[in-house]
Amino acid sequence: MHFRLPFLGLIANKDPMEGLVQHYNKIAECIHIINDSVECYVAGNDTCREFKELIEQIDKVESQADKIKRSIRNHLPHSLFMAVDKTLFFNYTRSQDNVLDNAQEALHWLAMRKVAIPVEYQKDLILLLSEVNDTTTSLGPALKATIALNDGKSIDREGTKNKFRKVRKHYAKAVELRKELTNRIYNSDMDFKDIYQLMHFVDCLNEMAHQAEGCADILRAMISR
Repeated sequence: MHFRLPFLGLIANKDPMEGLVQHYNKIAECIHIINDSVECYVAGNDTCREFKELIEQIDKVESQADKIKRSIRNHLPHSLFMAVDKTLFFNYTRSQDNVLDNAQEALHWLAMRKVAIPVEYQKDLILLLSEVNDTTTSLGPALKATIALNDGKSIDREGTKNKFRKVRKHYAKAVELRKELTNRIYNSDMDFKDIYQLMHFVDCLNEMAHQAEGCADILRAMISR
């Protein structure tokens, strides 16, 4: 049986892969902000926080994530000592950062102007958001399991693959929900500006799940032999 040696831990004070976990934690913060925002937006609750405050909050989290990303890239060791292929590492970093970028854009589009979301679409919108939430939330355990496997702290290769499959499973559900919701909104009698704004918001949510699924694919490549 072949094991990868944790070279990086022997020669560097900080594993860049661990930095990706810190970066991922910012995704969880963004998801929390979007959940709060959509819940308030759909319900039209006057007691909710102002969207200006939510925008400032998600911009701050995204900025913090960018600093983590730059720190990771600026402190990479020589490629010879990387526990994973450097190209895969960069591709993963970019895809994970794209999740955050789309979360930020989604909220900016939602806050652009107030749209009265018809009752018949509210449930589907919440279901889509929930599936996107599950997709991105599933990425965290997949990332940590991959790091443990590559560092030799785990030998559960099949269990790690199952975590990748979980991300893909949730993404597939999100795609179906997005198709159905987009079709219904586009064919509705809503004002065109409302249709465009909601469709773009839905697209951003879907892209978050898409990028998370792409991250899972890259993680799968990182543990391939």
